[in-house]
Amino acid sequence: MSTSSSPSVWHAGEQMLQAQLGVADKMQALGQRVVRTVMPDQHRDFYRQLPFIVLGSVDPVGDAWATLLEGQPGFLTSPSPVQLDMHAHPAPADPAAAGMAAGAPVGLLGIEMHTRRRNRMNGVLAELEQGWRVQVEQSFGNCPRYIQLRDYSFARDPAQDHPGQPELLATLDASARELIGMADAFFVATYADVDERRQVDVSHRGGKAGFVRVDAEGVLTVPDFNGNLFFSTLGNIVLNGRAGLLFVDYANGDVLQMSGQAELILDSPEIAAFEGAERLWTFRPQRIVRRRAALALRWRFQEQGWSPYVLATGQWPRAAA
Repeated sequence: MSTSSSPSVWHAGEQMLQAQLGVADKMQALGQRVVRTVMPDQHRDFYRQLPFIVLGSVDPVGDAWATLLEGQPGFLTSPSPVQLDMHAHPAPADPAAAGMAAGAPVGLLGIEMHTRRRNRMNGVLAELEQGWRVQVEQSFGNCPRYIQLRDYSFARDPAQDHPGQPELLATLDASARELIGMADAFFVATYADVDERRQVDVSHRGGKAGFVRVDAEGVLTVPDFNGNLFFSTLGNIVLNGRAGLLFVDYANGDVLQMSGQAELILDSPEIAAFEGAERLWTFRPQRIVRRRAALALRWRFQEQGWSPYVLATGQWPRAAA
């Protein structure tokens, strides 16, 4: 743990993982420079050009959910460096909507898949007539690693309400398992209560198709690769294992949302067996919601779309060999 007397931007879970790698002092100094209480102009301009934003929320019973809000570029605006306005509402059937209310904490991820740019932020919601305002608490950039390149288009007007009914699943069925098994990316929402303040985070995870394993009991296992050492997601899991996962079918707009319990694994022979993995974590779904064609957005994989960082990682069949 860092011996610096400056207040740390990292909470105890993040600091524990940083200390295990011997980088606590380095990250203490870096955090003071890169984790801000305001958005730089570059981030504000970036959010304005996005067709969607990933949001993490916590519902009244403490379940974490990740979702995706979409709109024509310009639906995100920033009236000041400490405010981001989202001119969109989640669908009534979206389980993340239950955690969205004035004063509620949220995590946000802006990600531009066709350029691999991404930035993150967490803050507190205020209600607008046509959407939500987020008052910034933390704002920081993210590296482009493990993001596959995809071009987007709209299959319909994103402002139109989608009438489809959600499917509430008791367990992962064959269709859900297939989506997870083919996925080369997903999003994860986590949170921790620190100093009487709830801090919500949402992040992107990428790998080769099938990098998420699902066992017979429906438990997911995810390799964690080398990253920026912030440990926002895993640090939250250390302090509070409640997490929400979002898988997107980029071809048809289906979304699979799950809330459940995550656990970090720091010592296992499977870590060394899975090329590129530095640790593993598991996720046991407790609530599962599938919404067919919920998104107006569609994505097309670019011809040279694989991240070179992803190509240097392994796959579960090879790890098990």
